[in-house]
Amino acid sequence: MIVTYTHADYPALKALLSEKGLRDVSQMLSVQIQSKLKSTEIPEVRGGVDIKIGTVYYVLSNMRVVQCSMPDPSLVFVEGTGVSVEVSQLTLAINGNWATQFGIIHDGGSFDLAVYNIHVYTLLQLADDAGRLSITTVQCSANVGDVNIQFHGGASIFFKPFISAFSGQISEMIREKICPAIQQAIIGLETTLQEIPVNIPVGQYISLSIPLTSSPAVTEQSFELDIKGEFYSRSSPSEPPFSASVFDVPYAENYMLSVAASEFLVNSAAYAFLSSGALQINITDDMIPKISPIHLNTSQFGAFVPQLRTLYPNMEMQVLLYASETPLFSFSSGVIDIHVPAAAKFSAVKPDGTLVPLFRLDVDGSFSGSARIDQNLTGAFQLKNLTLTLGSSEIGDFKTDTLEQMAVMAVKMFVLPKLDGKKSLNGIGFVAIFTDVQDSLTGL
Repeated sequence: MIVTYTHADYPALKALLSEKGLRDVSQMLSVQIQSKLKSTEIPEVRGGVDIKIGTVYYVLSNMRVVQCSMPDPSLVFVEGTGVSVEVSQLTLAINGNWATQFGIIHDGGSFDLAVYNIHVYTLLQLADDAGRLSITTVQCSANVGDVNIQFHGGASIFFKPFISAFSGQISEMIREKICPAIQQAIIGLETTLQEIPVNIPVGQYISLSIPLTSSPAVTEQSFELDIKGEFYSRSSPSEPPFSASVFDVPYAENYMLSVAASEFLVNSAAYAFLSSGALQINITDDMIPKISPIHLNTSQFGAFVPQLRTLYPNMEMQVLLYASETPLFSFSSGVIDIHVPAAAKFSAVKPDGTLVPLFRLDVDGSFSGSARIDQNLTGAFQLKNLTLTLGSSEIGDFKTDTLEQMAVMAVKMFVLPKLDGKKSLNGIGFVAIFTDVQDSLTGL
C-alpha cells in the first residue's frame, strides 16, 4: 500500500481476480449451467413424415432433461471486454413421450433421447452500471453433434423407422434452446449483482460506500475492480478533509484473489466515527475498578494537582475523553503508524450533580506496528510517543509530568493489549479496533 499522487476520485479498495481464480469460477459456472439446462422447458414437437402411401403425423411431448454432464468450462480473460466461456463435450439425456397417427391408426409410447458433443461459446462483457458490476452476453453460439433416439412401447413397429427421420429437427430445436438458457442464467446473475447494496451499514455509527469508481479493467491475465471504499457517518455524512491516493495491486499468479486497501479506507472510518460523536466517552468513578489505587476524586487527584484539595475538597470527578481531531493511519512497507490527537476535560461533581469545569489536558499519542491476516486480523503495536500538555485550566497552572507517566503505563497495560488482540474477519476488522480503543479509554 504505497501512497503517491492524491486525487478525490481514486478508489480506496481494489480487488484483483487472477487466472487461477478464474479456474475456480469455472467450476461454479459449470454447476450453474447444468442447473439451468436441467430446468429448461422443451416444447412439443409436431410434424409429419411422407411414407409414399400417406403421411404419418407425430407428436413428441412431456420432454425434460434428466441428465446433463460436461467438463468444467474453459474461461479466458478477453482484454478490454470481459471473459469468454467455452463448453465442449456437453451431453444431455432427455425423456419424453411420442405419439403417431396414420389415418385411423394411433400409436404411442416413451422415448430416450441422448444428445452428444454439444459445443457452446459465449463472450461475456464486464462493465460498470451505476456503480455495480454488470455482466451481459455479447455473443453466443452452439453446435450439436450426434443425436440418438430409443423408442419404447407402442404396438406398431412399422412407424418407428420413420419417426427417426425427424432427429435432425430435434437436434436443431435443442441447439436453439442452449443459448437462451445460458442467457437466462447470465440475466439471473446480473439481477443478483444489481441487487447488491452499494452502501452497507457497519455497526451503529457508520456505513461503508462500495460502488465501483470505474469500469472493470480486464487484461489477458486478470480482472480488476476499483471500489470507492469510503466510510460515512450514518447520522451526519460528510466528506473528510483528506482524499484517497492512487495505489496498485501487484499481480500474484499463485493467488486466486487479491484485495488491497489504501490508508484512506481506514482514515475515512476514523473520520466517520469522529463525525458521529462515537470517539468520546464520559468516565465516572463508578467505572473505575475498586481495586484501582487511584479513583476519580479531588482528594486523590490532589497529589497531582494540589489546587484541587483546597478549592474542591472531597468531591467526585468526571472526565470527558474524546478525539480532538481525526485519528490518522499511515501505511508504509510492513509498518502501520497511528496518530491519535485527543483531549480530556476534567470536572468536579457537586452533590447536586452539577459539573464544575476544572482543566483540559491535550493528549498526543502515536503508535507503530504491523498487522497480519490469517483467519483473523491480528496486530503487534507499540507506543511510540505520548505527551500530556495543559490545554486550559480554571484552577491555575500545574505540572503534568506525573500524569503523563501514569498515562503511558495505562496505555501499555490496557490499550495495547486491545490493539494486539484478534479481530474477527466476519465483519470489518479494523472497525473493531476503534471499538476496542474506546473501551480501553475507560481503563486509561
